[in-house]
Amino acid sequence: MIVTDTLSLAFRNLRQARLRTALTTLGVSIGIASLAGMVSLGVGLEEQTIGRVVSSGVFDQITVTPTAIGGRFGGRGGRLGNRGRGGDATPATPRKALDEAAIEEIAKMPDVKEVYPNIRVPVELQYGEYQSFASVVGVPMSQRTEGAFQTFTAGGFFPDDKTPTCVINLDLAKRLTDKDPKDLVGQTLKLAYAAPALAESKTGPAPTPAPEPPAGGVGGLGGMLGGSQTRRVTQTYTIAGIVERETGGLMAMANAGLSGVMIPLAQAKAIDADSITSRQGNPLAPPSATPAKKTYQSLTVKVTRAAVTLDVEDKLKEAGYQAFSLTDALQSAKRVFLILDIVLSLIGSIALAVSSLGIVNTMVMSILERTREIGIMKAIGGSDADVRGIFLVEASAIGFFGGVLGILLAWTVGRVINFAAGIYIRQQGGTPVDLFSLPFWLIAGAIGFSIFVSLIAGSFPARRAARLNPIEALRHD
Repeated sequence: MIVTDTLSLAFRNLRQARLRTALTTLGVSIGIASLAGMVSLGVGLEEQTIGRVVSSGVFDQITVTPTAIGGRFGGRGGRLGNRGRGGDATPATPRKALDEAAIEEIAKMPDVKEVYPNIRVPVELQYGEYQSFASVVGVPMSQRTEGAFQTFTAGGFFPDDKTPTCVINLDLAKRLTDKDPKDLVGQTLKLAYAAPALAESKTGPAPTPAPEPPAGGVGGLGGMLGGSQTRRVTQTYTIAGIVERETGGLMAMANAGLSGVMIPLAQAKAIDADSITSRQGNPLAPPSATPAKKTYQSLTVKVTRAAVTLDVEDKLKEAGYQAFSLTDALQSAKRVFLILDIVLSLIGSIALAVSSLGIVNTMVMSILERTREIGIMKAIGGSDADVRGIFLVEASAIGFFGGVLGILLAWTVGRVINFAAGIYIRQQGGTPVDLFSLPFWLIAGAIGFSIFVSLIAGSFPARRAARLNPIEALRHD
């Protein structure tokens, strides 16, 4: 029997029992829809967590902090490194300062794209009658289309690093106004900080506002730090845009919620240089003619691509810096979602297992109805393989159409849920996300798995049909 004959007989038999075939196919489609829906939920959650974090750019950057080489906390000759030698501690070598020289040194390393300091300046934020303490984050202009600045809830990025503009996050925008946060774009914020009350104090490249009367400094801060020795400096910034969350490197992520205002890095450096909080040793010490070398708490190192992050991190450690990244955390998160996908797949497979029993029932009933036909087929030369092939083609056809219908059902339900969830999230002022995602590999895998399960379910009835004795089959009524 040729292949076309097998296919023709199989589909003819399916058409003769349309209702039973349709019900069996529907059962398979519900099972596949359950399986695909569960897995698509796991895929959607993974895309909204890992995918968004990866696109934020944190996996191609490294946070660098100063460290003491050979010191008390882990140097090769230090206390923790000499446990077998009585615990004698060797003197720590000087800490490698994170200054402009360190930035130049790191920038020359292979695969390093950019290096900039992480600057957070405590200020008092004023908008109308709203007044609160906050931290201003310096953002380099190179971040224009990266991380949180890929999409804006309203407005856009800084036009340049000289214009006094800022970007705020959505959480702060909701606190500033009871109306639509998008209306804040173009409005002005006042940022006030305490600076030494000395004529020679300068703000660097940013404009230096006229000093205001001390009056206790910023919200009382100036009074606590010296009263008349400090002055209140207020700068006005225009809101250029609103993003969903704050950015500014791993250190900014670690301090999420403490800030919400981002300004160009050059202006943040200027404020930091003038603010009393940046004075090393004595915050009220007057700036001398030869100021001390400026150092930073941490640096952000951007690499050319995420694949070399760990290599650059090792080189930074060899150079004497403390460095860390989130690359290892990404692998752990992927393992967690892999386990979640497996669990969801097992749950979704329960419905498919039940529907496979429907395939077995359909095939067995077909054997009983076509026993005489099978006997005639074998009597005129049909082999066991021919009979088995007909039933397996029927089972695989049910699996294929059930899989396609199941995918369409899962996609429809997923779109409806995504649409409803998007409306709710927008009402809460957030950005809509897709909770369910059906990538191509999931569609192909679900249909293939449906055919495979159907073949497994139909193998027993097919084997039973092939083993029928033709003489007994011909006698069957």
